[in-house]
Amino acid sequence: LVVESGGGLVQTGGSLTLSCAASGRAFSSYAMGWFRQAPGKEREVVVVISGTGGMTRYVESVKGRCTISRDNVKKTVALQLTSLKPEDTAVYYCAAARWSGVPPTATREYGYWGQGTQVTVSS
Repeated sequence: LVVESGGGLVQTGGSLTLSCAASGRAFSSYAMGWFRQAPGKEREVVVVISGTGGMTRYVESVKGRCTISRDNVKKTVALQLTSLKPEDTAVYYCAAARWSGVPPTATREYGYWGQGTQVTVSS
């Protein structure tokens, strides 16, 4: 089970931190990812992180504006978003995939999803 929190309304150029709390065992055996879905668009990857936290993969559109981190003791994942743009407006989802090695970016590899949290960036 994964549960997101931290979404909200922010102005262009602002910052936001999203949090994801996971339950269950062997959290470090799971790659974790943040995905987003804007109205009328397909769900897309934002950033993923390996089970150990040693590898991350970012979508090009958020590089330099986004940082993912995880705490395997607390079983949490955080996503820091800065310099937000209106095109970042979407529902953001946290997801987990039992995976070792380079974390996958394909949504089909992630079997556990949160309910999503809305991020709205006003212009």
